[in-house]
Amino acid sequence: MLTVNRKDYELEILPWVSLLDALRDRLKLTGTKKGCDHGQCGACTVICDGQRILSCLSLAVMKNGSEITTIEGVANGSELHPLQKAFIEHDAFQCGYCTPGQICSALGMLTEGKAQTREEVKELMSGNLCRCGANAGIIDAIMEVKKGGDHE
Repeated sequence: MLTVNRKDYELEILPWVSLLDALRDRLKLTGTKKGCDHGQCGACTVICDGQRILSCLSLAVMKNGSEITTIEGVANGSELHPLQKAFIEHDAFQCGYCTPGQICSALGMLTEGKAQTREEVKELMSGNLCRCGANAGIIDAIMEVKKGGDHE
């Protein structure tokens, strides 16, 4: 049993199926992207039990009973999350491929409460790569939400 975006799913899957493939192929939640499939780019980042994880490196069967949030579950209905709004305001994406992983990673990082400075945010987000060069906008968006304290 997986709880994904506040909805329960009973899946019968083979033991070697990654969480990423279960989300994309079985649940049709394609917002989570398959980038490198080796845990090096961060495009597949989701939130699992309040922690950001790389779904390509996690076996779906190991997340039995876990609560997963994908990019599809970040907004509150049609109301965007403050971080999603900040990404738009700060032009924090170009092609958009990495954006779901960036947002999920940023939400997890903010919840962890580890990053206090811009440099710490940059360091803690370094596992999420943006090939288009929108990194400055991404960090600006995160810092705005962090400063406002509106990341729950």
